[in-house]
Amino acid sequence: MAKNKIRKIGRDAETGKFIPVKEAQKRKKTAVVETIKIKTKKKKKK
Repeated sequence: MAKNKIRKIGRDAETGKFIPVKEAQKRKKTAVVETIKIKTKKKKKK
């Protein structure tokens, strides 16, 4: 059974560009920390 991974990213609210999470946490008015679920692929049995 494959488990989904969770990853956090920082994004500038004005431009939409990715920034480090620590910087996004400092600039709360102009940046957002987003949580993304990454689906993992299931391995095939031979």
